[in-house]
Amino acid sequence: MRGMFKSIRTDTTLKQKTLQLLTDAILSSKIKPGERLNESEVARMLHVSRAPVREAMQQLHEQGLIVNVPRRGMFVVSLDEESIQKINSLRLLLEAEALRLARLSGNSRGKEKLEHLVEKMEQTDYGPTSEVVHDDMEFHRMVWNLAGNEYLEKTLVSLTAPLFAHAMLTLLRKEKQRMLVGSHRTLLDFVLGRGRESAEEVILNHLRLGWNSPDKFSSIKESAILSASESRDMA
Repeated sequence: MRGMFKSIRTDTTLKQKTLQLLTDAILSSKIKPGERLNESEVARMLHVSRAPVREAMQQLHEQGLIVNVPRRGMFVVSLDEESIQKINSLRLLLEAEALRLARLSGNSRGKEKLEHLVEKMEQTDYGPTSEVVHDDMEFHRMVWNLAGNEYLEKTLVSLTAPLFAHAMLTLLRKEKQRMLVGSHRTLLDFVLGRGRESAEEVILNHLRLGWNSPDKFSSIKESAILSASESRDMA
């Protein structure tokens, strides 16, 4: 981890800045899944005491980005395929609801900001994978905020934090990055009331672009299609 952090300035609280730097390092894969976080070493590199580092690491633990292994210490969360499948299966259900609520929202300013972000993503020639992961995460968090349910929003933020940490490892190819960026237009169209696909369909198709081995979604594919079919029959 040496050399990946700059020392903290005093224009914000030490805890907030430490949390921001550690989060960015994890989401950009500078600190990789499974890597140990040593409290003393991080404090030394950031030129701060151990207290703000300890507080920041506790918050990262609550967010699901790091895990506490008894007698070994804190490690960046590392997910196997089964864990990713389970998280995404739950995310599918929750984010479909968030999309529906965002679509019903009367927050026109929020929807306009979401549209501007998609336009920016479509016009950006992404370099490092961390840049597209950052904008992808920003898009989804804007949708969750538009939903207007703070409990749903907090649940999705916590649930998906380890997924975004792992996204760096699955979006290395430019072609895959472009496909993922393009799928945000479909999500936006749903929020703006365009298109006939169900919320389950659009988020499922989006998630399949973001992850390898799309077969791991097979257990939830039928329920998503059934839900979409029932919705069209009732229309």
